[in-house]
Amino acid sequence: MTNSEKQISQNQNRDPLHGVTLEKMLTEMVEHFGWEEMGSRIRIRCFTIDASVSSSLKFLRKTPWARAQVEELYAFMLREKARRNRASTHDT
Repeated sequence: MTNSEKQISQNQNRDPLHGVTLEKMLTEMVEHFGWEEMGSRIRIRCFTIDASVSSSLKFLRKTPWARAQVEELYAFMLREKARRNRASTHDT
């Protein structure tokens, strides 16, 4: 493995979105936030009117700016979960 390949591999290991499908992101976010909260955080109709994972996937795959916002919110959610887990392990 060359140095550049090692660097790419290390960067992918640090990227919380690496290997995560858009569908998995949406599903986890709906479980965590719910559609109403997601719609208030990211103002797109597919989260507020007849919200579903399939309709959101169709829209997000065609709309890069909205997908970027979803990925950003997903990364935030992961950081918050990790922070809570660290805090709960320190409390015990």
